[in-house]
Amino acid sequence: MFMVAQVKVPRITIIATRLRHYFRNMECQDLQPPATVRGMQELQRERFQKSVQVPRLRLPESQVQRVMPLVKKLLLKMEHLHPVRAVDQSREILLHPTPVKDWESLPTEELLKQEVTQEHFSFAELELSYENWSASEILKSVLPADEEGLTSYSRIGHIVHLNLRDHLLPYKQLIGQVLLDKLPNCRTVVNKAASIDNTYRNFQLELICGEAVYQVETKENGVPFEFDFSKVYWNPRLSTEHERIVKILKSSDVLYDVFAGVGPFSVPAAKKRCHVLANDLNPVSYHWLQHNAKRNKCLAHIKMFNKDGRQFIVEELREDLLKRLLTTDTSSNAIHITMNLPALAVEFLDAFRGLYKVEDLAELPENVVYPTVHVYSFAKGENTKVLVQELAEKHLGANLDDSLLQGISFVRNVAPNKDMYRVSFRLSHQLLTTSKEEFLTRKRCAQEDDVLESDLQNTANKVKCV
Repeated sequence: MFMVAQVKVPRITIIATRLRHYFRNMECQDLQPPATVRGMQELQRERFQKSVQVPRLRLPESQVQRVMPLVKKLLLKMEHLHPVRAVDQSREILLHPTPVKDWESLPTEELLKQEVTQEHFSFAELELSYENWSASEILKSVLPADEEGLTSYSRIGHIVHLNLRDHLLPYKQLIGQVLLDKLPNCRTVVNKAASIDNTYRNFQLELICGEAVYQVETKENGVPFEFDFSKVYWNPRLSTEHERIVKILKSSDVLYDVFAGVGPFSVPAAKKRCHVLANDLNPVSYHWLQHNAKRNKCLAHIKMFNKDGRQFIVEELREDLLKRLLTTDTSSNAIHITMNLPALAVEFLDAFRGLYKVEDLAELPENVVYPTVHVYSFAKGENTKVLVQELAEKHLGANLDDSLLQGISFVRNVAPNKDMYRVSFRLSHQLLTTSKEEFLTRKRCAQEDDVLESDLQNTANKVKCV
């Protein structure tokens, strides 16, 4: 009988109990695909066939229902393999060879009470094939053992999106075919063909396997979206970040989405009855942004534009924001600006500097709350959190001190020593009415005044000493 060791700390006991009854097929040599498939570059499914000996209980059908609870955690579980099979007039219960080496490995006392004896136990020959292993198990057995395998992929509707490293490129056709075979509803497998360096920042794709059909339907956080994946930017790994921002927003809040894409921030916000102005330079993204707003029945709460981000800020955002600052209770209805173009967004921050003249804001109420900007950026190096703040400050032309900085949040790791962050900060009267150049000139003059004052003080001290 399997006994769970008594552990004093309850948390450890729970973990130990779970691991005790979880047996990985790939850790059992008998259940691994044949070793001869290692290095295969063209998929040959017939080469995965093999025969193995596995433990079993062979019982009359009438006993199976009573015995199953006793051996449930010892069952052999593989793809397309039912552990209970009909054999003649009886039933065969297939058991996992890792925990079950012999009759004594079973809970014999309980089995005997159900009139199951050692005579019911034996080893049976089992034929395994390509169908019995998952995609990850197939790829683990084929790809080079001494290098990193396929660690992850993105799923967008019926499309599987890969970003294969160089050492895996010779296997790309096999990888694509395995994923096409094994993943439910997968019809297209593509690989990222190059870095994102085009005007509209969408992925350059290479079709590896399946249909060249890129128009997809998907859901993110319960909201349906539709778009052409080959012509717009969409990354399902950002779904959690999209949800974080949307959860901050309340009904009647305001969102300006400078780089809206197909609407992962804007459409859910409009569905919450926020007032949304969404913009994207890519005309295809703009088309699908309109489509998704219509599909989600939130057109009454969103205005959409197809402009350069800077032009959107100095035109639409400037005009609409001024009206809202003058007429909206900003203490109860917050205003947010999202700038999710991490490779370039910080370069647009100086568009907020000197956006208004001082007299434009002269009639604002004293308790006005200025917008919060959420700008996304990549940072490379050791202390990326510090680097990303310095990057934002450089392009904004101002220090993000405690009065402005709302927080710096890690979003995701993009590559070794390359991280994506969100820098959230509050705009201020000074930022909105002072140009970046004027601010830097004032700062430089102030620093020079401090140096001059220090020099005069040092000279005075020397005179006193004399």
